[in-house]
Amino acid sequence: MDSAPPSYQGHRYPVEIIAHCVWLYFRFPLSFREVEELMLERGVRLSYETVRRWCAKFGQSYANGLHRRRPRPGDKWHLDEVFVKVNGEQQYLWRAVDQDGNVLDILLQSRRDKAAARRFFRRLMQKTRAVPRVIVTDKLRSYGAAHREVMPCVEHRSHKGLNNRAENSHQPTRQRERAMKGFRSVGGAQRFLAAFSGISLHFRPRRHLMTATDYRTEMTTRFAIWDQVTGVAGLPAAA
Repeated sequence: MDSAPPSYQGHRYPVEIIAHCVWLYFRFPLSFREVEELMLERGVRLSYETVRRWCAKFGQSYANGLHRRRPRPGDKWHLDEVFVKVNGEQQYLWRAVDQDGNVLDILLQSRRDKAAARRFFRRLMQKTRAVPRVIVTDKLRSYGAAHREVMPCVEHRSHKGLNNRAENSHQPTRQRERAMKGFRSVGGAQRFLAAFSGISLHFRPRRHLMTATDYRTEMTTRFAIWDQVTGVAGLPAAA
């Protein structure tokens, strides 16, 4: 069931500007100051701190709205983990995608042992409210140990070459990590990546499988969904 867009009560800027700034920040590898500059070129005067507050307040809400409008996840899940630097310390970003490349969940943890894998499995099933037919992972033994305990009836395929889908899904995150020159805190990184995975993915259809015409049609549909989620679609048309 579709939910209502977030409330903008108390904000003096129009909804279109707020939604556009959040879209710019999460869709492209831009800093808050660069978003401020792009908006200034359009004649909109605001501060980068205002952009930061909008992204913190509305980013996850928009991502949740987009998530609710996606079809049910596929029954084949690809799981992978990569290390990221957070304030100079090594953390592990766990990610799950289905066979269509849709991100199911992400979780930042300090370890990649059995307990960490088990925690991610349980969180993943709770969030999706589904159990996959098969999971595909690399050869990290933590996956096998957690799989036998949490979802023993699910087929588990462990092979490095079979998990390219999950590994490729990390690329946009790596791009943003470089642009942001790393993350400063675990909580901040988790919040950003949760919203980023939901919003950025929405505007990244599998373009290599589409003709130019089909791609434009698909993007038009996705922008229409974005307008519904943010509340722009409910505004009266300009005279």
